[in-house]
Amino acid sequence: MANPIFKMMNGGNRQNGNMISQFQQFMQQMKGKNPDQMLNELVSSGKVNQSQLNQVQGMAHQMQSQFDGIKNIFGF
Repeated sequence: MANPIFKMMNGGNRQNGNMISQFQQFMQQMKGKNPDQMLNELVSSGKVNQSQLNQVQGMAHQMQSQFDGIKNIFGF
């Protein structure tokens, strides 16, 4: 059985390749923008309420902890 990480890095899965492409597009769109200002605008416009923002920020914090663990495994 092939190593899934190796397959992903070599484009073995189109869906993962598409996800990487989408992330690259996202990064280009975000270049030069202030994410805190964008979040404040979403809350002040009513598109997102403070409770929703708090929930997503909590999830992001949990994910950051997981990514930090992975980075340590690979020595980043």
